[in-house]
Amino acid sequence: MKAVLRRLCFGLILTVSLARGSLAQKALSWQEVRERFELANPSLLAGQVGIDESRAMETTAYLRPNPNLALTADQINPFPGGPAHSTWGSLLSVASVNYLHERQRKRELRLASAQDATKIAVSSQADLERSLIFSLRTAFVQTLHGKAVLDLAKENLSYYDHVLVVNRDRYKAGAIAQVDLDRLELQRVQYESDLQSAEVSLRTAKIQLLALLNDRTPVEQFEVTGPFDFSNQMAPLNDVRQTALDTRPDLRAALQAVEKAKTDHRLAVANGSTDPTFGVDVGRNPPIDQYFGFGVNIPLRIFDRNQGEKLRTKLDIDRNEKLMEATRAQVFGDVDSAYAMLASNGVLLQSYKDRYLQQASRVRDTISFSYEHGAASLLDFLNAQADYRGVQLNYLNLIASYLEAASQLNLAVGREVIP
Repeated sequence: MKAVLRRLCFGLILTVSLARGSLAQKALSWQEVRERFELANPSLLAGQVGIDESRAMETTAYLRPNPNLALTADQINPFPGGPAHSTWGSLLSVASVNYLHERQRKRELRLASAQDATKIAVSSQADLERSLIFSLRTAFVQTLHGKAVLDLAKENLSYYDHVLVVNRDRYKAGAIAQVDLDRLELQRVQYESDLQSAEVSLRTAKIQLLALLNDRTPVEQFEVTGPFDFSNQMAPLNDVRQTALDTRPDLRAALQAVEKAKTDHRLAVANGSTDPTFGVDVGRNPPIDQYFGFGVNIPLRIFDRNQGEKLRTKLDIDRNEKLMEATRAQVFGDVDSAYAMLASNGVLLQSYKDRYLQQASRVRDTISFSYEHGAASLLDFLNAQADYRGVQLNYLNLIASYLEAASQLNLAVGREVIP
């Protein structure tokens, strides 16, 4: 009986452990978050369908014209009259096949235009992914920022609770007055407020990230991990600019739009040419029995009905070239502004790391020690606590700004140059 009970208890413990393990979820790195995003985001999936539709249009553009078959039965005489009357005796039967021959490579140019449209669709899809990856990276950084701020709020609250314990002992020993202890107790609400605000901000960032992933995982079970720090190692601006010119999908789409406009103009010129229709017919004519023949139908181009399309496509080339130049200028502007913002944040962060963080910590500890031994006022103590809290929070906010500026630079370049 005892053995059975032991087995039941072991099975219950194992079941509970497995249930807890199933609820827990491994913290996702940036690469894992991006892979999930590329597989599940509805906007990206819809854009891929658009590319498939464009490829289907290539098949349509390259279709050959179908031949026409005509069957004729004429000179049927169903009315009686005359001694040699016969209903089918004078029947004329004709079968003819006509085929339109497209000249000046119209079909090939239609295919080339459709293929250019597919290239533009692929580049537009890459540009959509570029923009969405920026939104995803921003949400990921905000989540890491929320976690760092939450840890700082917990640390500050824990430190201040320790300070309160020490000062309660001092009050009991008669070293401080009741009003001073009350002021210290009241100051704790600021740290509690920081903790609650950090929890709400972290939850909001996770919700935004889950929405981009199209993931229904409960917020409490969703975690991400990654470095929340900065680096001053940056490539030269000219190298970053050249990388952007080689990579940016919207600039590539603008170049492809120029090529498509040129193809469309050649197609408009080709469409202005006449296409002959060749025909072959076989028939039966009672007086001469069977026969066959052929013919050619050539439209007369007395009026050029394609002048407007030729002019439109020619103007469209110039329009797309100007749009391409505007896009190129936008690339330089995006890269330069993002690079300047990233460099500025890096310089300021280095100052915080080399100097201000240590100073704020040293001032807080020194004033706290002095206040506990009666060598500093309560106001000095509270100001030192507020200064330390502000410097630490500013540092975390600057790191978040640096990482968002890095994401902005990656967006401007078209790929990750700052991981």
